[in-house]
Amino acid sequence: MTIEVQYKVLTLCMIQDGNQILLMNRPKDLGFPGYIAPGGKVEFPESIVDGAIREVREETGLIVKEIIYKGLNEFCEINSGLRYMVFNYLVTSFEGELLENPPEGELLWVDRNQIDDLPMQDWFRKRIPLFFKPGVFEQSTIWDENKNIELNKTEKYYSEGRIAEASSFR
Repeated sequence: MTIEVQYKVLTLCMIQDGNQILLMNRPKDLGFPGYIAPGGKVEFPESIVDGAIREVREETGLIVKEIIYKGLNEFCEINSGLRYMVFNYLVTSFEGELLENPPEGELLWVDRNQIDDLPMQDWFRKRIPLFFKPGVFEQSTIWDENKNIELNKTEKYYSEGRIAEASSFR
């Protein structure tokens, strides 16, 4: 049996100002309810980084001045052939004012040490420290939606272009 693979390319941008990070409180009707960083779909044929910069502007009103690639999260569902690729960035310099009525949810500057008090998806909570860890990360998860189980997970952390840590779980 051959499955036609469908790709969805997305971005997630952690915006940092000192020890503060900008999060949005997404309502349940927009998916992934709770606090999350700005991001979204990359439009064809824009580059991935241009998509990230555009999403930040559309969702927050901020204009990105400096952006750092931090890593890739990949999720593959074996039954449907759906492959989500989420490119993660850290924004360390920006200009502009926050939108008064943001389209994706209320914006909030949060001290990095106080994020445990906020409601958010577990996968996002676990990802936050990776934006501030030196180097680049790569995580790949293979799951079976029909059985609701994770079949395999691979995590790699690169420092200066070399694998610094690697693990695989089944």
